[in-house]
Amino acid sequence: MSYRLLQVLAVVLPTLLIGGFEYIRHEFLLEYLSMETGNLYITILTFILSLLFSVWMFRIIRATNERLAQEQAKRAVYEERERLASELHDGIAQTLFFLNIKLKQGHIDEAMHAVSMIDNHVRQAIFNLRSLPEEGDVLTTRLAKWLSEWSALTGIDVKEDIELPHKLFAPKEEIQLFAIIQEAFANIRKHSGASHVIIEFKGGDGGWQLKIIDDGCGFDSAAISVKNYGVFMMKERAEQLGASFRLFKRETRGTELIVTKEK
Repeated sequence: MSYRLLQVLAVVLPTLLIGGFEYIRHEFLLEYLSMETGNLYITILTFILSLLFSVWMFRIIRATNERLAQEQAKRAVYEERERLASELHDGIAQTLFFLNIKLKQGHIDEAMHAVSMIDNHVRQAIFNLRSLPEEGDVLTTRLAKWLSEWSALTGIDVKEDIELPHKLFAPKEEIQLFAIIQEAFANIRKHSGASHVIIEFKGGDGGWQLKIIDDGCGFDSAAISVKNYGVFMMKERAEQLGASFRLFKRETRGTELIVTKEK
């Protein structure tokens, strides 16, 4: 039902029903109803009609808003998939060009490294594109499913501590956060040698914090490679969310990533 039709009904229905009752009362019922009784009846009638009409109208508006929110979530997922496809295309094209040059030069080790890079690009894209758009509406459900699959595929134990209120994030924000988590876990799989990972994701009242900790080998902060660890991508996404980004080697063992947005 269109908003214009709802607007017309909001004006016409109360006018016809209440005005019609008043007309009938004055034309035909004055002999049977006193003025005080008539005023009481019209007050009760107005209340009942207003209640029924408001419940009906807001039910329609709520259903319409929910449908629009679902469409917005699907659109955000499709837009992110288009972006991922573009990045995947550019990344593989550049790597294939590099591979071709190294093969012509006879640099087999560097060519093998390029093949490994292509494999990582494709695997990451498969992870990113696996969930259907309809599954992207609830971040916690989608994230729990992905973490379970990641743990089963890698053999790395994952401990989850996720407490997020419903609809804390807009659909596009969920896409950005999910991509940061995927990139962080891809780095853990490729570089850390970890056997356990802890992910803590909590929020409320507009603020939130994402923390990912592994028990791997850590990294040398002076020699860290943006290309290998995807740090630039994660930093960029955190900035788009208006959040701070920290990645550091723990004093005991492993690496810790913290993305925080203050209230």
